[in-house]
Amino acid sequence: MSDTRPPGEPDEAMLDLLIKQVTEGLSPAEQRALDVLDSETASAYARDLERAAAAVTLAGRGAQQPLPAALAEALARQASEHFASTEVVDLSKVRGATAAPSPSPPRASRYGAYGWLAAAACLVLAIFGWVRSIEPPTPPTPTEERAALLAKSDTLKIPLSPTKDPAAAGVSGDVVWDPATQRGFVHFTGLKPNDPAVHQYQIWIFDAARDERYPVDGGVFDVPANSSEVVIPIRAELMVHKPAAFAVTVEKPGGVVVSGREHVVALGAAG
Repeated sequence: MSDTRPPGEPDEAMLDLLIKQVTEGLSPAEQRALDVLDSETASAYARDLERAAAAVTLAGRGAQQPLPAALAEALARQASEHFASTEVVDLSKVRGATAAPSPSPPRASRYGAYGWLAAAACLVLAIFGWVRSIEPPTPPTPTEERAALLAKSDTLKIPLSPTKDPAAAGVSGDVVWDPATQRGFVHFTGLKPNDPAVHQYQIWIFDAARDERYPVDGGVFDVPANSSEVVIPIRAELMVHKPAAFAVTVEKPGGVVVSGREHVVALGAAG
Protein backbone atom coordinates (compact mmCIF):
# COMPACT_ATOMS: atom_id res chain seq x y z
CA MET A 1 0.00 0.00 0.00
CA SER A 2 1.40 3.44 -0.88
CA ASP A 3 2.07 5.99 1.86
CA THR A 4 -0.44 8.84 1.55
CA ARG A 5 1.10 10.78 4.43
CA PRO A 6 1.58 14.45 3.52
CA PRO A 7 5.25 15.56 3.29
CA GLY A 8 6.73 16.61 6.62
CA GLU A 9 4.18 14.72 8.75
CA PRO A 10 5.26 11.81 10.96
CA ASP A 11 4.13 8.26 10.30
CA GLU A 12 2.56 5.99 12.87
CA ALA A 13 5.85 4.40 13.98
CA MET A 14 7.50 7.77 14.55
CA LEU A 15 4.53 9.17 16.49
CA ASP A 16 4.35 6.11 18.69
CA LEU A 17 8.04 6.39 19.55
CA LEU A 18 7.85 10.16 20.10
CA ILE A 19 4.92 9.83 22.48
CA LYS A 20 6.68 7.13 24.44
CA GLN A 21 9.88 9.19 24.50
CA VAL A 22 8.04 12.10 26.15
CA THR A 23 5.84 10.09 28.54
CA GLU A 24 7.93 7.04 29.50
CA GLY A 25 11.35 7.14 27.89
CA LEU A 26 12.76 4.82 25.21
CA SER A 27 14.79 1.66 25.47
CA PRO A 28 18.13 1.61 23.57
CA ALA A 29 16.54 -0.42 20.77
CA GLU A 30 13.62 1.99 20.45
CA GLN A 31 15.98 4.96 20.43
CA ARG A 32 17.94 3.36 17.56
CA ALA A 33 14.65 2.85 15.70
CA LEU A 34 13.78 6.53 16.14
CA ASP A 35 17.24 7.58 15.00
CA VAL A 36 16.77 5.97 11.57
CA LEU A 37 13.57 7.95 10.95
CA ASP A 38 13.30 11.49 9.60
CA SER A 39 15.24 13.42 12.25
CA GLU A 40 13.97 16.89 11.23
CA THR A 41 10.31 15.84 11.38
CA ALA A 42 10.90 13.88 14.60
CA SER A 43 12.52 16.89 16.30
CA ALA A 44 9.67 19.22 15.36
CA TYR A 45 6.94 16.90 16.65
CA ALA A 46 8.96 16.00 19.75
CA ARG A 47 8.90 19.66 20.73
CA ASP A 48 5.11 19.77 20.29
CA LEU A 49 4.66 16.69 22.43
CA GLU A 50 6.99 18.01 25.15
CA ARG A 51 4.98 21.24 25.33
CA ALA A 52 1.73 19.29 25.65
CA ALA A 53 3.18 17.08 28.39
CA ALA A 54 4.52 20.13 30.25
CA ALA A 55 1.14 21.85 30.01
CA VAL A 56 -0.65 18.79 31.40
CA THR A 57 1.87 18.61 34.27
CA LEU A 58 1.48 22.29 35.11
CA ALA A 59 -2.29 22.04 34.95
CA GLY A 60 -2.18 19.17 37.42
CA ARG A 61 0.03 21.16 39.81
CA GLY A 62 -2.12 24.26 39.61
CA ALA A 63 -5.45 22.62 40.42
CA GLN A 64 -6.07 22.71 44.15
CA GLN A 65 -9.57 21.26 44.00
CA PRO A 66 -11.09 18.26 42.22
CA LEU A 67 -12.69 18.87 38.83
CA PRO A 68 -16.45 19.43 38.97
CA ALA A 69 -18.30 16.16 38.38
CA ALA A 70 -19.90 17.37 35.13
CA LEU A 71 -16.54 18.39 33.64
CA ALA A 72 -14.85 15.16 34.73
CA GLU A 73 -17.63 13.05 33.19
CA ALA A 74 -17.52 15.00 29.92
CA LEU A 75 -13.74 14.61 29.61
CA ALA A 76 -13.93 10.89 30.39
CA ARG A 77 -16.67 10.40 27.78
CA GLN A 78 -14.72 12.27 25.10
CA ALA A 79 -11.56 10.31 25.87
CA SER A 80 -13.46 7.01 25.70
CA GLU A 81 -14.99 7.91 22.35
CA HIS A 82 -11.63 8.97 20.94
CA PHE A 83 -9.65 5.90 21.99
CA ALA A 84 -12.45 3.53 20.97
CA SER A 85 -11.93 4.67 17.37
CA THR A 86 -8.13 4.46 17.48
CA GLU A 87 -6.25 1.28 16.60
CA VAL A 88 -3.57 0.03 18.99
CA VAL A 89 -0.06 0.58 17.62
CA ASP A 90 2.16 -2.53 17.50
CA LEU A 91 5.61 -1.53 18.79
CA SER A 92 7.07 -4.82 17.52
CA LYS A 93 7.08 -3.26 14.04
CA VAL A 94 9.78 -0.80 15.09
CA ARG A 95 11.47 -2.38 18.08
CA GLY A 96 15.11 -2.93 17.14
CA ALA A 97 14.55 -1.83 13.53
CA THR A 98 17.58 -0.87 11.46
CA ALA A 99 15.81 0.01 8.20
CA ALA A 100 12.81 2.01 7.06
CA PRO A 101 9.47 1.20 8.80
CA SER A 102 7.18 -1.46 7.39
CA PRO A 103 4.31 -0.42 5.06
CA SER A 104 1.99 2.05 6.77
CA PRO A 105 -1.63 1.26 7.70
CA PRO A 106 -4.53 3.43 6.53
CA ARG A 107 -4.34 7.15 7.25
CA ALA A 108 -7.16 7.11 9.86
CA SER A 109 -5.22 4.59 11.98
CA ARG A 110 -1.82 6.16 11.29
CA TYR A 111 -2.83 9.48 12.75
CA GLY A 112 -4.70 8.06 15.73
CA ALA A 113 -1.65 8.69 17.89
CA TYR A 114 -1.47 12.29 16.74
CA GLY A 115 -5.16 12.58 17.59
CA TRP A 116 -4.10 11.82 21.16
CA LEU A 117 -2.07 15.02 21.12
CA ALA A 118 -5.10 17.02 19.99
CA ALA A 119 -7.22 15.41 22.71
CA ALA A 120 -4.54 16.21 25.30
CA ALA A 121 -4.48 19.83 24.14
CA CYS A 122 -8.27 20.05 24.56
CA LEU A 123 -7.96 18.53 28.01
CA VAL A 124 -5.31 21.10 28.98
CA LEU A 125 -7.48 23.97 27.76
CA ALA A 126 -10.48 22.63 29.69
CA ILE A 127 -8.48 22.24 32.89
CA PHE A 128 -6.80 25.64 32.62
CA GLY A 129 -10.13 27.30 31.84
CA TRP A 130 -11.64 25.71 34.93
CA VAL A 131 -8.67 26.43 37.21
CA ARG A 132 -8.45 30.08 36.13
CA SER A 133 -12.16 30.49 36.87
CA ILE A 134 -11.53 29.63 40.54
CA GLU A 135 -10.88 32.79 42.50
CA PRO A 136 -8.87 32.30 45.71
CA PRO A 137 -10.98 33.07 48.77
CA THR A 138 -10.56 36.61 50.08
CA PRO A 139 -9.49 36.59 53.75
CA PRO A 140 -11.91 38.40 56.06
CA THR A 141 -10.99 41.89 57.21
CA PRO A 142 -10.50 42.64 60.92
CA THR A 143 -13.85 44.47 60.85
CA GLU A 144 -15.58 41.35 59.50
CA GLU A 145 -13.84 39.09 62.01
CA ARG A 146 -14.86 41.42 64.84
CA ALA A 147 -18.47 41.33 63.67
CA ALA A 148 -18.38 37.51 63.59
CA LEU A 149 -16.98 37.44 67.11
CA LEU A 150 -19.72 39.78 68.32
CA ALA A 151 -22.33 37.36 66.98
CA LYS A 152 -21.21 34.74 69.53
CA SER A 153 -23.21 34.66 72.74
CA ASP A 154 -20.23 34.34 75.09
CA THR A 155 -18.15 37.17 73.58
CA LEU A 156 -17.39 40.06 75.95
CA LYS A 157 -17.81 43.64 74.75
CA ILE A 158 -16.08 46.19 76.97
CA PRO A 159 -16.22 49.97 76.38
CA LEU A 160 -12.88 51.78 76.43
CA SER A 161 -12.78 55.21 78.05
CA PRO A 162 -10.13 57.84 77.28
CA THR A 163 -7.79 58.98 80.05
CA LYS A 164 -6.43 62.46 80.76
CA ASP A 165 -3.30 61.75 78.70
CA PRO A 166 -2.93 64.32 75.87
CA ALA A 167 -2.83 61.47 73.32
CA ALA A 168 -6.29 60.36 74.47
CA ALA A 169 -8.14 63.51 73.53
CA GLY A 170 -11.22 62.69 71.43
CA VAL A 171 -10.72 58.92 71.70
CA SER A 172 -13.57 56.41 71.99
CA GLY A 173 -13.58 52.68 71.50
CA ASP A 174 -14.27 49.20 72.78
CA VAL A 175 -12.84 45.71 73.14
CA VAL A 176 -14.48 42.45 72.05
CA TRP A 177 -12.98 39.31 73.55
CA ASP A 178 -13.90 35.64 73.26
CA PRO A 179 -12.61 33.72 76.32
CA ALA A 180 -13.14 30.37 74.58
CA THR A 181 -10.92 31.03 71.57
CA GLN A 182 -8.69 33.66 73.22
CA ARG A 183 -9.35 35.98 70.29
CA GLY A 184 -10.34 39.62 70.38
CA PHE A 185 -10.17 43.07 68.78
CA VAL A 186 -9.81 46.65 69.91
CA HIS A 187 -11.87 49.21 68.03
CA PHE A 188 -11.02 52.90 68.13
CA THR A 189 -12.25 56.14 66.64
CA GLY A 190 -10.29 59.33 67.09
CA LEU A 191 -7.00 57.69 68.10
CA LYS A 192 -4.16 59.84 66.82
CA PRO A 193 -1.88 58.47 64.06
CA ASN A 194 1.61 57.55 65.27
CA ASP A 195 5.10 57.44 63.82
CA PRO A 196 6.28 53.81 64.30
CA ALA A 197 9.90 55.01 64.43
CA VAL A 198 9.07 57.15 67.48
CA HIS A 199 6.39 55.24 69.40
CA GLN A 200 3.69 52.57 69.06
CA TYR A 201 0.46 51.69 70.82
CA GLN A 202 0.41 48.54 72.97
CA ILE A 203 -2.56 46.50 74.22
CA TRP A 204 -2.65 45.07 77.73
CA ILE A 205 -5.01 42.50 79.28
CA PHE A 206 -5.38 42.42 83.05
CA ASP A 207 -6.07 38.86 84.19
CA ALA A 208 -7.71 38.42 87.60
CA ALA A 209 -5.84 35.13 87.94
CA ARG A 210 -2.45 36.93 87.64
CA ASP A 211 -0.54 39.65 89.45
CA GLU A 212 -2.00 42.96 88.27
CA ARG A 213 1.51 44.40 88.03
CA TYR A 214 2.12 42.15 85.04
CA PRO A 215 -0.78 42.32 82.58
CA VAL A 216 -0.70 40.08 79.51
CA ASP A 217 0.83 41.68 76.43
CA GLY A 218 -1.79 41.91 73.64
CA GLY A 219 0.56 43.19 70.93
CA VAL A 220 1.61 46.53 69.47
CA PHE A 221 -0.10 48.40 66.65
CA ASP A 222 0.01 51.58 64.60
CA VAL A 223 -2.63 54.05 63.48
CA PRO A 224 -1.98 55.13 59.87
CA ALA A 225 -2.30 58.76 58.85
CA ASN A 226 -5.81 59.87 57.89
CA SER A 227 -7.38 56.88 59.70
CA SER A 228 -10.34 58.02 61.76
CA GLU A 229 -11.28 54.46 62.73
CA VAL A 230 -9.19 51.32 63.31
CA VAL A 231 -9.90 47.70 64.25
CA ILE A 232 -6.86 45.88 65.63
CA PRO A 233 -6.53 42.13 66.41
CA ILE A 234 -5.45 41.31 69.96
CA ARG A 235 -2.53 38.88 70.03
CA ALA A 236 -2.30 37.66 73.61
CA GLU A 237 1.11 36.24 74.48
CA LEU A 238 -0.28 34.16 77.35
CA MET A 239 -3.54 32.42 78.25
CA VAL A 240 -6.04 34.84 79.79
CA HIS A 241 -8.03 33.00 82.43
CA LYS A 242 -10.24 35.79 83.87
CA PRO A 243 -10.14 38.99 81.83
CA ALA A 244 -10.73 41.85 84.26
CA ALA A 245 -9.67 44.92 82.27
CA PHE A 246 -8.05 46.09 79.05
CA ALA A 247 -5.76 49.05 78.49
CA VAL A 248 -3.87 50.71 75.65
CA THR A 249 -0.61 52.55 76.29
CA VAL A 250 1.94 54.52 74.28
CA GLU A 251 5.32 52.76 74.27
CA LYS A 252 8.66 52.80 72.48
CA PRO A 253 8.87 51.09 69.04
CA GLY A 254 8.39 47.34 69.41
CA GLY A 255 6.64 47.68 72.76
CA VAL A 256 7.83 46.71 76.23
CA VAL A 257 7.67 43.64 78.44
CA VAL A 258 6.40 45.57 81.46
CA SER A 259 4.76 48.96 80.97
CA GLY A 260 5.50 51.89 83.24
CA ARG A 261 1.96 53.08 82.39
CA GLU A 262 3.10 56.69 82.01
CA HIS A 263 0.94 57.10 78.90
CA VAL A 264 -2.34 55.18 79.17
CA VAL A 265 -4.72 56.41 76.44
CA ALA A 266 -7.71 54.12 77.03
CA LEU A 267 -8.94 51.82 79.77
CA GLY A 268 -11.96 49.54 80.20
CA ALA A 269 -13.07 47.14 82.95
CA ALA A 270 -14.92 43.89 82.34
CA GLY A 271 -18.20 43.38 84.17
